[in-house]
Amino acid sequence: MRILGLDVGDKTVGVAVSDPLGIIATGVTTIDRVGIRKDTGKVIDYIRAYGCEQVVMGLPLNLDDTDSVQTEKVREFRTMLENKLRSSGAELARVKIDWQDERYSTCEAEEVLIEANMSREDRKKIIDRQAAIVILQRYLDRMEKK
Repeated sequence: MRILGLDVGDKTVGVAVSDPLGIIATGVTTIDRVGIRKDTGKVIDYIRAYGCEQVVMGLPLNLDDTDSVQTEKVREFRTMLENKLRSSGAELARVKIDWQDERYSTCEAEEVLIEANMSREDRKKIIDRQAAIVILQRYLDRMEKK
């Protein structure tokens, strides 16, 4: 079962996908945000393209486990995505969406890119995709332990 991972931000959405066995997360792309309807439509295109049965979204909580302004925006994105999935036919209506704590995911992604000797300019281009990889990999590791 393939799983799509998302790091939803104000300007971009990082996208990652798991391998068919659900072991390894790989980066796919970064979607430039233009509007919630179009953005969720692009996510659905990737769900279809990779045959995903599940989506994992990073949940941006504060360090004290409370919601932030960004948390509410991501919840709104999830609601729109769920509604579009339900209205897109029986197969997509079965796609489940789950949360993964995304605290420190961008920092972890940044460290990986720095270790790869990537320039600051190049890191800015793919940091959200790398954060989506971190979020999805954390989820996959967590599910493996269950």
